[in-house]
Amino acid sequence: MKLNKIISRTGLFFLLSTPLIMVSCDKDEKTEPANTITDVVVNNENFSTLEAAVLKANLQGTLSGAGPFTVFAPDNAAFTASGITGTTLNSLTQAQAANIILYHAIGSKIMAADVPAGPNAKVVTASGDSVFVTKNANGVFVNGIKVNTADVAADNGVVHVVGRVIMPPTGNIVETAVASRLDSLVKAVTRATTAPGGDPTLANTLSTARLTVFAPTNAAFTQLLGALSLTDINQIPISTLLAVLRYHVVAGRAFSSDLSNGSLAMLAGGNTTISLTTGATIRGNGNSGNASNITATNIMCRNGVVHLIDRVLLP
Repeated sequence: MKLNKIISRTGLFFLLSTPLIMVSCDKDEKTEPANTITDVVVNNENFSTLEAAVLKANLQGTLSGAGPFTVFAPDNAAFTASGITGTTLNSLTQAQAANIILYHAIGSKIMAADVPAGPNAKVVTASGDSVFVTKNANGVFVNGIKVNTADVAADNGVVHVVGRVIMPPTGNIVETAVASRLDSLVKAVTRATTAPGGDPTLANTLSTARLTVFAPTNAAFTQLLGALSLTDINQIPISTLLAVLRYHVVAGRAFSSDLSNGSLAMLAGGNTTISLTTGATIRGNGNSGNASNITATNIMCRNGVVHLIDRVLLP
């Protein structure tokens, strides 16, 4: 059932086809917005998945309210690119869907021209979590995700169309690694933290400091073990394991929109090389010509951001 039909039946706003009857009123009485953000979503077939998500979240009335609001709106292609299907949406509870939708909404009107250039500006969303917006020569970004179409007008705010779904953080960097089933990385961090000769502060640092982590996948660790003629992470000398893990961490929150071609300084010392010319890769000094592909970007954590890579970086 289409969103505008459901809204009209629940009395959340008047149908545009209803004749307008002029009556006398107090001059401070406000007129209901006629073309709301809800209308923008309903009337654009490219927002059909977003419409379904808003319905699932039961937020259609909120987005047709007085506002003002800024909504970063993923179109259908953005949901597909993010791997979110109708089945995924159906599996969510109303509260889970609402948390995702509200993470895309800000309780004020922010035009593209108002977005600051330079470092990411922290903005609190309607969900209570924060997003980070920035503007550079390549456009406007939120959490590193590009705004494809800016300043779509609505009577109660503005819509910016984004190329991905902006997922709220679910935990700190270590918790996110666990939730993302990066089992090998979690095992490596645990061993490097608890084993004799390890760094007992490592896991806590990854959980509390503001950081960016280029996180190797399980397959990346399997490839490394094969190259070292080993069969288990526990066989890697602890000093080597610590040096390798620290070489995947950057100070501060660096979204994909903050990366550029050239050298990238790692927190523990040494540099990696970023290339964005064909795809996106990062290469450690010890990787020779074997660069690692950055396979997923901008995974939000409460204390930073994670990018997935398919090869372990070697200092």
